[in-house]
Amino acid sequence: MTENARLVAGIDVGGTFTDLVQLDQTSGAVRLAKVPSTPENQAFGVLDSLRSAGSDLTALDLIVHGTTTTTNAVLERKLSRTGLITTSGFRDVLELGRRTRPQAYGMTGQFTPIIPRDLRIEVAERMDAAGEVVTPLDEDAVLAAGHALLAAGCEALVVHFLHAYANPVHELRAAALLRDIWPNTHITMGHAILSESREYERGVTAAVNASVQPILARYLDRLTADLVEGGYRGDVLVMNGNGGMVSARLVAQEAAKTVMSGPASGVMAAAYTGRAAGLTNLITYDMGGTSTDVALIRDAEPAVSNEIEIEYAMPIHVPMVDVRTVGAGGGSIARVTEAGLLQVGPHSAGSDPGPICYGRGGTDPTISDANLLLGRLDPAKLAVTGGVALADIEAAFETSLARPLGLSVSEAAEAVIRVANTRMAGAIRMVSISLGADPRDFALFAFGGAGPLHAAALARELGIPRVLVPCRPGITNALGCVVADLRHDFVTTVNRPLDTLDPGMLDDVFDAQIDRGERMIAKERIDLTGLRHLYSVDMQFVGQTHLLRVPLEQPNVDLDTLQALFEEAYFARFRVKLDRIRANLVNVNTSVIGMRAPLDLSTLIDPAGRKDTAEAARTGTRAVHFGGTVHDTPIFWRDHLPLDVTIEGPAIIEQMDTTILIEPGDLARGDASGNILIGIGGAA
Repeated sequence: MTENARLVAGIDVGGTFTDLVQLDQTSGAVRLAKVPSTPENQAFGVLDSLRSAGSDLTALDLIVHGTTTTTNAVLERKLSRTGLITTSGFRDVLELGRRTRPQAYGMTGQFTPIIPRDLRIEVAERMDAAGEVVTPLDEDAVLAAGHALLAAGCEALVVHFLHAYANPVHELRAAALLRDIWPNTHITMGHAILSESREYERGVTAAVNASVQPILARYLDRLTADLVEGGYRGDVLVMNGNGGMVSARLVAQEAAKTVMSGPASGVMAAAYTGRAAGLTNLITYDMGGTSTDVALIRDAEPAVSNEIEIEYAMPIHVPMVDVRTVGAGGGSIARVTEAGLLQVGPHSAGSDPGPICYGRGGTDPTISDANLLLGRLDPAKLAVTGGVALADIEAAFETSLARPLGLSVSEAAEAVIRVANTRMAGAIRMVSISLGADPRDFALFAFGGAGPLHAAALARELGIPRVLVPCRPGITNALGCVVADLRHDFVTTVNRPLDTLDPGMLDDVFDAQIDRGERMIAKERIDLTGLRHLYSVDMQFVGQTHLLRVPLEQPNVDLDTLQALFEEAYFARFRVKLDRIRANLVNVNTSVIGMRAPLDLSTLIDPAGRKDTAEAARTGTRAVHFGGTVHDTPIFWRDHLPLDVTIEGPAIIEQMDTTILIEPGDLARGDASGNILIGIGGAA
């Protein structure tokens, strides 16, 4: 471990903006930055954020980075040319999939496998499901396949054998042979990324890992070189999709684990903030410029799943924070379809040109433009500074939306907000009601640049009693990089009925996972305050295909208790008792977490700037539309509000990174950490 990192910068790259939080853990001083993202090379945005914050790279001790490099590469299919060597007879596993269709009730849609068929080569080898050799590995065929894929221009390579999860000896030997001829380190063994029995999911996960490995490695090499050139001498940690961090020196080995790292960092910040505020059950709601991400947190622990499918036929079965995404953000474009219906998203104006109100040449009406027309955003800070008159935005809504729909401009703007809120409410239901959770038992954690504008309306629709708005909603993902712990997750497939298991076998698996995780964390050069472990198993009833995760308080659990815990979890999810069917233990899971020093969240807003009363923080009044009625609404500057403030709605609270909307009848209160808690309908 190194000496304690005093000056830490968390940097998150989003689809529209790159955000930075720099914290001096000795003095409590905070620096913030929000700059446009640079999709052509995310490193430019990272460096711009450091310059904007006035960061001294020679003084920084640690940089923690959340990146969308791998996520974008997968979603846009801008992947490295990759080859696959697999068991004879199983060349088409990646293409056959799971007998599903892109459109469940139709014959439309298409599917393109990650690795094309001409770059998938079979070799003779076979293990059975018990790990016994059926056909020896043909080493000459492995080398011939490697040479053929190299000649075909492949930059990365996957070795994926049928039952390698049960016995990886053939994959290990094949990889050893290939390293002698392969010009780089981008060789992925399927079992090393995911040791589970399902060959399709294991193969796709390995293919994704190999396909993004060169892309992530090149990006991090460029970024670290630029940082070093600027005088930085510390380590760069990269957020993983599980909400933990890994050194940039190691992260490319398991590049697939960085998919969804950006959304994960925000969820980790929400868990941290909620814990400090005494609210441990949260639904997180992150609305940015391009999309909205939602997730569930129970008992201050984000839901983590290794069953994520980020798009059709794209299962990436490594542990990731269970985040659901919809294409509704501040830049989402509103239009009237040929059927005469109002549609909002999924297409976005992004940051360039962005919404009309940005003044960068945008011409399509967006959610941000609708909020501006309704008085929820300050025209003086958007339309005027961008060089676009409010009348121009009204004209665009009149032509594109109001006239085709037979509405006034303000009615069209309110319709855009209602449609967008409906889409986002659906995503929240997906992470709550569909998983057996009642939204009324949770608080809504609203962040992202646009989240606090819509949070109260969403909470009211879903029956959620409270909204928690953190100090810096617009840069919460960057904050997540600062507060996140080191984390390594392990999954081992057992796939046997409980009544056939040796009781000691489960203990041995947990012990091996704990030992491996603690050794990996010991390699990191970061000060920690301690270690903690999370344990769970994935189970199903014999004959079922879907899995249910069962959390365990400790690894030493007898099989009867495990059966009872599974039946209890099954009933809680489905309200069905199946106590006469045998339970099957599929996966054993352990998370080893290295805990970092705590952060005083109240310092994110300079305490010296706070006034004694809310009235002293008031900056004016604006006419704001709420449900067809116009209210003269007081405007407050958040940095000046006292910690114990109480504000009755309607009201608007503005700050550097977001705008908070308090609707009529709602009541907002401040807490000791600088959060704003909004009671829906005045709820406590």
